[in-house]
Order: sequence, then C-alpha cells, then structure tokens
Amino acid sequence: TDLRPLDILSEAVPAGALARGMRVFQVQGMRGFQLSASRPRALGFPASRLFIHCDRFPEEFSIIVTLRALRVPAKRNEYIFTLMVEESSSVLVGLRYAPDKLHFLFWSQERTAGGWQTRVTFPNVSLSDNQWHTLILAVSGQSFSLTVDCSIPKDVVLETPFPASLSVRSASFYLGNRRRRKGLFTGLLRQLVLLPGADATPRICHAVNFKVGMLSVPSVLQDVSVKPMSNEVLKYPYETDMKVTLGARPRCSKQEKAQFWFNTSRQGLYLCNGSTWVSMLEVQHRLDYVEEYQNLVTSSETMGIEVFTIPKVGLFTAMANRITPPGSAIYRWTDGKFVHYQNIPTYQAQSWKYFTIGKKVFLAVANFEQNERGQEFSVIYKWSRKKAKFITYQRITTHSARDWEAFVIEGEAFLAVVNHREGNNHNVNSVIYRWNPKTGLFEMNQTIPTSGAYDWEFFTIGPYSFLAVANTFNGTSTKIYSHIYIWLSGSFQLFQSILTFGAADWEVFHIGDRVFLAVANSHSYDSGMPAPSNFYAINSSIYELNITAQMFVKFQDLLTYSALDWEFFSVGDDSFLVVANSFDGFTFSVNSIIYRWQGYEGFVAAHHLPTVGCRDWEAFHTAEGSYLFYSSAKEPLSKVLKLKTT
Repeated sequence: TDLRPLDILSEAVPAGALARGMRVFQVQGMRGFQLSASRPRALGFPASRLFIHCDRFPEEFSIIVTLRALRVPAKRNEYIFTLMVEESSSVLVGLRYAPDKLHFLFWSQERTAGGWQTRVTFPNVSLSDNQWHTLILAVSGQSFSLTVDCSIPKDVVLETPFPASLSVRSASFYLGNRRRRKGLFTGLLRQLVLLPGADATPRICHAVNFKVGMLSVPSVLQDVSVKPMSNEVLKYPYETDMKVTLGARPRCSKQEKAQFWFNTSRQGLYLCNGSTWVSMLEVQHRLDYVEEYQNLVTSSETMGIEVFTIPKVGLFTAMANRITPPGSAIYRWTDGKFVHYQNIPTYQAQSWKYFTIGKKVFLAVANFEQNERGQEFSVIYKWSRKKAKFITYQRITTHSARDWEAFVIEGEAFLAVVNHREGNNHNVNSVIYRWNPKTGLFEMNQTIPTSGAYDWEFFTIGPYSFLAVANTFNGTSTKIYSHIYIWLSGSFQLFQSILTFGAADWEVFHIGDRVFLAVANSHSYDSGMPAPSNFYAINSSIYELNITAQMFVKFQDLLTYSALDWEFFSVGDDSFLVVANSFDGFTFSVNSIIYRWQGYEGFVAAHHLPTVGCRDWEAFHTAEGSYLFYSSAKEPLSKVLKLKTT
C-alpha cells in the first residue's frame, strides 16, 4: 500500500495558476487560500486524480488541516471540505465547523440498506479566533481522535465505525463547500492533506511552531525570501494585511511576519521575517567597537541590574546594592544618562525583577540577608502613579534569595523565587507563587527542591512552557545537575537534567527558528576530589534544542572565568552573547568577552571588555542608540557602554 500523503489542496491548484474562485492572502506571516462563493463547483476536482490505483477511501487515515477561521455566527456551519458523489446531495466524507465545535461527516453503508449520514462531533474546539491552527483528525474503525495545535487529543468512540469499503467512484472533492454557496468556508486554508493508514500526529508535532506544522503545502503558499537578492518578480502574487508601525522597536514574531516598522530615529524601514527585523531601506549597522559612555557611582557594590520601561513614564534601571544602609537605588534615563531617582531599603540585595499584571507595574527585590529585626523576606513593590515612585506592596518570606522570575501561563501570572540556602543548608526548596486576582496577592503554588540555586529562567517553545534552574552548590560539590522543568497538568515537572559546575545563570535565546540555552558555570569544586589547578577557568556551555530528540544537546563550549551571567543581544542582523567573567583565580580585573554569532562556527570572540568583578550584564536601546550596562560586585562603580556601529 502506498502511504504517501495525498495533498488535496495542491490537487485543486492547476500547475502555474490558481483555480477560479481562489485568491492567495498572507496574514501573520503565513499564506492561505481565500475561497469565493460565486462558483462552488470550480473549487472541486474528481477523486480519481488522487485515488489512481483504487476507488476505495482508506479505512484508516489522518486528515491534516491548517487554517485561519473567522468568527462564525451562532447557528452557522462552514465546510472545510467535502467528498460527494455526482447527482447526490449526500456527503461521503466531510469536515465542517461551527462556533466551538468541529464535525466530521461520513456516509455509513449497509449491505441491505442504502446507508445514512453519520456525524462525529468534537465539542469545545475554538477555531474562530483569527489565528492559524493545525488540526489532525485520526480515524481508525470506531475511534476518532482530534488534535488541535499538538495539544491533548480529544477522543470519541462511536458504535458506528468508519466504513471498511467506502467507494469513491464518480465522487469529487470540494474545497470549502458542499457544492453550493451556503456554508462556504470564509477563512483561509493553507494545508489539507489525507494520509492513508497512519496517525499523522508524530509527523506534525515535532516542529517548534506547532500551529503551522507542515506535512504538505502547495508551492504557491510556501514562503519565499523576505528580501530578494535581486529585482525578482513574485511567481505567485499575493495580498496581505500590511501594517506599518511607528515609534519604539516593536515585537517581531510569527504573528507580526510581513509587517513593517519605520524607525523614525534612524529613518529606516524594516520588515519582520518572523523572528527579527530586516532592514529594507537602510544600510545595515554592524558592531564596530564599544566605548565607555557613563560611569555610574553607586552606594556600594552592585550584585544585579534590571533595566525596564514604565509605559508613558520612561526608562529606568534598578540597582541591587550589597550594603544594607542606604539600600538600593533606582535611576531614570534623563537627557541621555541614568540619573538617581529613588532609594529603596534592601538587605544585601541580589537582583530585581520588573513585571506587569494588567495595568499594575511591579518591581520585586531578592534580599539575601535578614533585616534589623531578624526577619528574612524579599519585597514586591508597586508603582504608584500618584506618587510617581515605587511603594511597598507585599512581603514574602525567602531564604537567602538570589533571583526572581516573573511569567504568565495560560493567562495566569506567576512569580518564582530562588532560595539559595537556609543557614548552612544549601539543599532547600525554591518556591513558585501564583497571583490571586481576588486578593490581589501572590500565593504559594508549588515548591521545587534546589541546591544553592542562583537563577530561574522561564521560556516558551510552541505551546509549552519551561522553567530552568541554575543549581550552584549542594554543600560538598559544585559539579551537580541543574534542571529544566516543563509545565504539565497545572504544575512544573522535570523535563531534563544537565550537569553544570557552579551554575550561576541560564540565558535562553533564538536565532532564526533555532532555540539555544546558555549556562554560566562559575567554578569547579568538590570536597572529595583533588583540587584542580584553577577552580575558576572553566567551560561554560551553549545548548541547542533538538526537536527530534525533544531535549537540549550541547552545541558549544566557551572558556570562561568564574562566569556569572550571559546576555544575548542583536545589532542589525548580527547576534551576540556577552559573558560576565568575574575572577580568573588571581584577580577580579578580568576581561569580559562579547561573542559574535558566526553560523556554522558558532560564537566567536569579537570584543574584550575590561571589567572588575563583573556580576551582571543588561542590553538596552534608546532613540540615541544601543547600550550595554554592567555591574561590579567588587567596586561601587557600574558602567554603561555604547555600541558604536558602522
């Protein structure tokens, strides 16, 4: 049996042209067919063009559909496709949807009777949200399974099985209709494939972007280069819902693909290619060198920095200062410099985290030591629009807290704290808190065992959410496993463990469709092993997500010196990583390094930056240009560096 995919949609498109009643439209960076109701029969073709060697529909099969559906009125049904016999109004096989429902239709046959129409209904299927979705319908006997965007399958078992021998003689496929104007599909159709004899879910659900998983797509709908190399003419012209955004650099993802952004400060026009902004009318900027721009003298050493923008207010940075009095400071970007704005009492602060919930603006500090009363807690501050400053909002008990991470899953807000140790015990629980909208407070949701942990890193891949912890020390060794957790069934569960050496930071980043995760290894120490020649000269590693293996695999090792932080940033089309080297075993005056992405070669050292006890890096942009900002854990001086481009 030939189990090749049967591309129904491609068969309906004549070679080198479009069928009458079909237009190509691009939305959210993806192309699909828009169908016309003027001539429904023009959107059909004989089934014999697909079923060449046999006139029977497969007994077991999958149907794969990628579509973008518009909102449908309450009592309206729209057909995605039908298979019908000439001179008969019965549907042999078909797929239609209504608000929050999907119906699979087939003709049940009996030896003694003519047969009857059978309908399989999948409830709670929300397609009419103007987003792209991929559906996989797997059929085998009495079992019918629907998977939407590679989520948990919806299974239905009927008394009536799909017929073992359904004749398609004299039948035709019809796209988006049942041979009449009523019930015409009004959205966009990108993929419609019949896969005989197999469940297509494993073949589709391995891509990063599950919503547009591709098995077979007509060539007219496939992507071309965003920026042609020469004056090319599009082979297949298409329409698009083009938008041009003005002002600050907006997000560029699959949702914004093919949208334009006009950078008023640089007088440049950019096109989103699905992951980055590509210059269309501006000479590409390349990082030439880095120059010192501002020396920021602080009240004490700075363990961490957080650069953030409060909407309609401005750009700020929060400095996590080590010495308790006077605590930590917040600075505001004014006339091209950071200027002191507010002091906040902290207790050996390690880091800050900025986040928003609705219109509320928050800033959380991780305190490492107790206050004057012997109480140990970290604090969440809320921005007061009336007072134009941050005020205390909620105190949370922590244990030598190192880091906060804020994130949203399925519309719910979470805040995770890294507890480094309790007394001399480094093997303690770190805690994830969930926002309670009724009380307006964060409440404990889950605890996760950690070992002298330093950092949380949250990220998403397709519909899945992940949380990585950097475990540093278990009481006897820094050679321990750090863990990546995945959100399943309402909690984080272990996904993968990676051996690290005093891990101090995780940094996730994307280059094109590739997903990377970099770990900063700080030092190698094991009380039960002979001391190495240098505890601190050690490889930090970059891992890449392997979709097929469903795990992160090592991509590259880079020699670092007690690395405490990674920061990813871009200049033009170039990607960079900068590492915070803090100590080489002899001195805290050690170069931190900017690495440039070189494709096949990986990351290659491009710039060496003199730093002293470098603890944290932040990259940020203003109308005047792009900057790097580093903090020192060994002197009360942090520095803003300006990226000079050519």
